[in-house]
Amino acid sequence: MPYTTQQDLVDRYGEEELIDLTDRAKPPIGAIDTAVLDAKIADADNLIDSYLARRYVLPVSETPLVLTRIAAAIVRYYLYTDAPTEQIRDDYNDAMKFLGQVASGKVDLPLPTGADPEGDSTGAVLDGPGRIFDADSLQGF
Repeated sequence: MPYTTQQDLVDRYGEEELIDLTDRAKPPIGAIDTAVLDAKIADADNLIDSYLARRYVLPVSETPLVLTRIAAAIVRYYLYTDAPTEQIRDDYNDAMKFLGQVASGKVDLPLPTGADPEGDSTGAVLDGPGRIFDADSLQGF
């Protein structure tokens, strides 16, 4: 499930902006190119997942609204093939800062958590015979 959708982006930024950013046909067709938009949404989702993976169970079953906003800012930034405006760059930087805080545990999301980020998250258990050479058996050598 994506963190943001085409409709979310239209609601936030307007259809005209999305047409301008995605319609790369020659000549332009005057519509949102869903292939371009879907690729950028997937890129944003993968980035967000990389920050959430250590602390939360993925894929998320329900997207918190804050992640929809964060994903929208990232997608918008990714869509700019030329230099984004200062506001778009600031929104992206704020989104990245937020994700960093989530990953470090400074910010919690209302999502099911995975393994303890400070502990061993592999779930591996090692078992075997006792040590052959320990402090007691090596005494005197």
